[in-house]
Amino acid sequence: MMGVLNHLSPLLLLSLLPPALSHVVEKFSDVPDCEKFFLEGTTPNLPGILVDGIVKNEGRYKPICQKYKNIYRFATLYDTTNRIPVFSAYTFTGPPTNCRPSQRWMIEPQLEDKHYTRDMMVAGRRLRVEHQATNADYKVKIKGMHLDRGHLFPCSYADDDTMRSTFTLTNAVPQERGFNRGRWSQMEGRFRKYLEKNCKEAEDQMKAYVVTGAVPSNNKLNKRVNIPDLLWTAYCCKNKLGQWVAGAYWGKNVKGETVNSNTLGELEKELTSFYKDFKVFPYYCPRKAIQSVEQDETGRNRERVLEGGAGQKRSGKGSRERSMKMARRTADELKECDEEDECDCDCDEK
Repeated sequence: MMGVLNHLSPLLLLSLLPPALSHVVEKFSDVPDCEKFFLEGTTPNLPGILVDGIVKNEGRYKPICQKYKNIYRFATLYDTTNRIPVFSAYTFTGPPTNCRPSQRWMIEPQLEDKHYTRDMMVAGRRLRVEHQATNADYKVKIKGMHLDRGHLFPCSYADDDTMRSTFTLTNAVPQERGFNRGRWSQMEGRFRKYLEKNCKEAEDQMKAYVVTGAVPSNNKLNKRVNIPDLLWTAYCCKNKLGQWVAGAYWGKNVKGETVNSNTLGELEKELTSFYKDFKVFPYYCPRKAIQSVEQDETGRNRERVLEGGAGQKRSGKGSRERSMKMARRTADELKECDEEDECDCDCDEK
């Protein structure tokens, strides 16, 4: 059926695709199943780029409702000039139950022509790709740099077909290999465990709203694809007490760079120099440290004061010493990925 659709005339194909179901859309709110990836439908505020859910430069920035096998999996705001995502927004509902899939990297056809198929797809020879990154870009070597296709929405945060859907180049940025497979990968693992423990509501239902983004630099891969200067992640969820908890982490896209784990307010302050009045989540997501509840080894609840990051807390001498030891470790000391496809999906667990 898909082959038949691809051979239809653009006008006829357009008549078969209702605007409300388009893959690349004018606003995320155009598609209810896409809007749900944002907390109460509220998109991040990035002045000059996205304000109150409205794209400010429609020719450059494209909201993508990431669709795979006819289901919306997550949402991405894509920069067609830099050919990298501004951010990907997704919900975390639990860790994967399956191993890393054998999945080829895909592209978003509608970034090239709005009449193309709504589903992401592996690029074919007949499809000319101009407005997004391709696998060919990542094959280009840069002296002194080793770059991976770094997921924004990590495949290790999803399961089954949603895991496969993360392998779209509209969800990836050129990420320095030592950083991607080192500090950033370690933080993703700790952060996932933190969400599993702390983002559970009264019915023990696990759910967290997460946004991961990249700040562009002046450097490019293959003279086409921007190499980000910084990567960041923020979350907001309710715990078992019904409290909103939030936090963030970020780091420079450099080998061995420390990943900062802190409050949502500190991240928004950090990125204000790039985006001015930058806001990730609605006002009720706490910008400062608050109390959270988690279970200890016996199953009893215990409170602790969070700094807002993935499991950080105010602590005594022992924790400080452990943090100092961790800071002294370099990315080279961390177990690295296999050379499967230069990607970052729980690679240190393979």
